[in-house]
Amino acid sequence: MLRALQLLTNPIMSTKDTGRSYHRSCTGLALETVTKRPSSGTQNITLFGSCFCPFVQRVWVALECLEIPYNVHEVDPYQKPKDLLEVSPKGLVPGLKLHNFNPPRALNESTVIMEYIQGVSFCRSLLPPASNPYARALVRLQSDHVNRSLVPAFYRYLQAQDTSSQIESGKEFHSSIQGLVALLERAEKEIVGVGGVSGEGEITALSIGLGLWIEGNNDLGWIDVMAGPCKEFTTPLDRGFIMPSGQKFNCVDHRRILYLDSYERYAFNRPNTSQVANAINSGRALP
Repeated sequence: MLRALQLLTNPIMSTKDTGRSYHRSCTGLALETVTKRPSSGTQNITLFGSCFCPFVQRVWVALECLEIPYNVHEVDPYQKPKDLLEVSPKGLVPGLKLHNFNPPRALNESTVIMEYIQGVSFCRSLLPPASNPYARALVRLQSDHVNRSLVPAFYRYLQAQDTSSQIESGKEFHSSIQGLVALLERAEKEIVGVGGVSGEGEITALSIGLGLWIEGNNDLGWIDVMAGPCKEFTTPLDRGFIMPSGQKFNCVDHRRILYLDSYERYAFNRPNTSQVANAINSGRALP
């Protein structure tokens, strides 16, 4: 989602809505990954997803980190195709089709899907070791904060149109980031000491929860614009990306133009952009 924020801060982008449409197919390294995992494959899991959706990307990265075999089926959720509705009744992505059942069964909602694939993974984990339940609980608190606070605040900031609402939603977004920083600092203080992690699972789960919003310092320049340097935020994420699991983010990354094109509609708050956008505009919880 930091990709989308570049719509607000990148000087090469127009200050007027140019009518760009969302992309329907993967690009870049993500395209290479899809090519290796076609929807016609024979794995027990098929991921229904869309290239522009961060909720899809968090599940996608989790599958890669856990090294679970799967196939990818790209769909346009705005067209509500029948096969998507069969796995996700609201027509939202991501969805999973589970072919190891007869007839096949389905799951939807990204956090539920992540719990499921964590449960069927026997060799790797998204969480700290089971021997440290408190560390696991802290990671779940971090992820809960991302879902309850950071994600809605991001969309409110992105969709804000007038100056006053942009300032207020920007402050809210910054406050949410600071809330996440506080949780990260708490984990350091109570579990592992400054500069440490309680095993690869800690940073893996958090980074996957954030999806591709945090890709590296080069994409964090907007933080300097909003609030000055935010070392407390970037340092633990930098540690995550140098771990082996951090490399998995690259394989689901797209060319930058895909994010810029796909999120222009949010940046200018076009009517009926998505169920998420409508929920933000009406003050309701995200679907």
